[in-house]
Amino acid sequence: MAEAVANVARRINATVEEGKDNLDLSNCKLISFPDGVFKVLRSVTENIHIITLADNELKAINKKILATFTELRELDLKGNVLTKLPDTVGELKHLTSINLASNKFSVFPEKLTEIHSLERINLEGNDITEIPLEKLSAMPALKQINMKANPLDKDTIIAIQSPQRYEILSTADI
Repeated sequence: MAEAVANVARRINATVEEGKDNLDLSNCKLISFPDGVFKVLRSVTENIHIITLADNELKAINKKILATFTELRELDLKGNVLTKLPDTVGELKHLTSINLASNKFSVFPEKLTEIHSLERINLEGNDITEIPLEKLSAMPALKQINMKANPLDKDTIIAIQSPQRYEILSTADI
């Protein structure tokens, strides 16, 4: 455990000292986002455009992360055990890409459809059966949504066969 904490501290310090625009805390065995991160990164939060929390053991995302890193462009939460996102995710007005692959979502996180800048949504490998096609169609910047390896229901599979303004990746067959 001490090694994991030291690894997180090292990565956070490198982000601050090197003036990086990304924070990579992937593969750190995190079960939550450490509160100490907010204090250390306070002076550079507006410079952080990419956060990677992939391949941890996160069960929930702290609303404070989304409120603190207001300039986020990319958020990678792949390979955790998330079942939902906080409602405040809809307030990330600069977000262009979110990776939620290989989590435990059973319902499409509809707050994502409120992010007008969002271009790419990756929900591959979850347990989602339906997607809100009407709301997705209203997203002006959306280019691609990855729904591969989800147990989409028959009505959804039929609906996504129709041409959309954006690309839908799916492994489902009728």
